Amino acid sequence: MNFDNPEYIKHITPLWEGERFSNGRPKVSEDILQRIRKITLEEAWGPLWQRGYTFQFEGDFKIIHPNKVMVGRAVTAVLVPMRPDLHETLLNYGHKEEGRNGFFNQWVIDSLEEDDVVVVDLFDKIHKGTYVGGNLSTAISSRTKRGGAIVWGGIRDQQQIVDIDNINVFYRGSDPTGIADVTMVGMNTPTRIGKAVCLPGDVVLATPSGVIFIPPHLAEPTVVQAEKSQVRDIFGFIRLKEGVYSTAQIDAAWPLALWEDFMNWFNNAPEATEYRHLTWDDELEEARKRGDDGRPTSDVRL
Repeated sequence: MNFDNPEYIKHITPLWEGERFSNGRPKVSEDILQRIRKITLEEAWGPLWQRGYTFQFEGDFKIIHPNKVMVGRAVTAVLVPMRPDLHETLLNYGHKEEGRNGFFNQWVIDSLEEDDVVVVDLFDKIHKGTYVGGNLSTAISSRTKRGGAIVWGGIRDQQQIVDIDNINVFYRGSDPTGIADVTMVGMNTPTRIGKAVCLPGDVVLATPSGVIFIPPHLAEPTVVQAEKSQVRDIFGFIRLKEGVYSTAQIDAAWPLALWEDFMNWFNNAPEATEYRHLTWDDELEEARKRGDDGRPTSDVRL
């Protein structure tokens, strides 16, 4: 066995075809991370739900910076209550066979890279379940630059952590005790956070509403669908204020004439500038097949 096993990580993330870190963890591009920082949690949730990924969201957290959005690549850890024989075996293995230093939580934080987010299942333990405090949060800040931690358990030194501006921490509760009586049984393995499942390399989108874990192979299609929803909403709000369309027209399947109005606006309006990397061929073809009134062409009565 070993912690942070590259072959195992590749085995559980077979749908990812892009770049990977040296440990096999999927490396979603910085461009996609930047674009995900601009979408809402609900905009990311919809494409995942439609594809059958219905256990990706958890909202029951306390948040160090409640109004700060955090986006990054997941580094996962799973801990269980301490059983002495298992605890000594795994701790000794990490120290002697893998050359790791300190306690289990330090192993994970020592592995972090820029834009990483630690995602930890600490089985909702708060007393003696404080995964990070001031020192380790400072280390997260130094290593990830703008990442942070999702902890299904506790933290300590909250007054110190709140002064670290460039990261965020989502957690279940705080306690003055240090971490104890726990054993890490998985590093960069599947991890359960409340009702959600997170794999290493998932894109973490953490907002005031909660946290959603986006599988790396769905990161780009998710952000594209979210951006399309955003820019259509911008257009819809403008036309509704102008009294051009009713809410029923905006919320229904758009007929070709409305799509043509949108495309003219999309290609020329300053509000659409940052979205012009998007293409609409599929949507326009679908509208043509439906006919101008939104019904399939074969149903149109002459």
